[in-house]
Amino acid sequence: MKNNAVFVDRDGTINIDVHYLNDPDKFEMYPGVGEGIKQLKVKGYKIIVITNQSGIGRGYFTEQQLFRVHERMITEFQKFDVTLDGIYYCPHHPDDHCNCRKPNTGLFEKAVQEHNIDVKKSFMLGDKMLDIEAGKKIGVKTILIPEPHLKEVLLSQKNEWRHNPDFIANNFRSAVDWILDIN
Repeated sequence: MKNNAVFVDRDGTINIDVHYLNDPDKFEMYPGVGEGIKQLKVKGYKIIVITNQSGIGRGYFTEQQLFRVHERMITEFQKFDVTLDGIYYCPHHPDDHCNCRKPNTGLFEKAVQEHNIDVKKSFMLGDKMLDIEAGKKIGVKTILIPEPHLKEVLLSQKNEWRHNPDFIANNFRSAVDWILDIN
C-alpha cells in the first residue's frame, strides 16, 4: 500500500526566511506550522521537507551548519509530538544545473521511492513558484503560501506564472485546512 505525503519547503514556509540560514538560533517557525503538521501526521500523511540550500554551494555555510539548523527544526517539531519522515536538501549552486534543485524533481523522486508515496494523493506546500512548479512536475497537488511581506508582489505576477497552484493559502493553517477538507 502506498503512502500519502505532504512535501513542505523549509525557508519561507516552515520558518521565516532569513536568507541563507546558517545559525540554529535564527530558526523561527511560523505560527501554526507545528500544530498543522501534527494534524497532517494524525491523518496519516508522511511529512517530507524538500529544500534548496544553495548557501552550501555558494560557500556561505557548511553542511554541518545546515545539519545544526535541521536539528533545531526537528527539536521545534518535537514540541508538538511531531517526527518528520524525511529532510531532503539540494546543496548545489544554481549554476550547477543539478537534477535535485527545485524546480527539478530529483529530491522528490528519491523521497517517493524511499517512502513508497502515492503522488496522486500527495501535496506540495511552498512559498515560491519554483515549489509549485516542482510539485506540478512530480504530479502532486500544490499549495502556495506566500510569505506575508512578499504576498502582494507574488500575486501581482500571476499572469507570468508557468504553473498555477491548486490553492493559494493565507497561511500554513489555511493550507492544512484545505488539505483536510478535500480528503
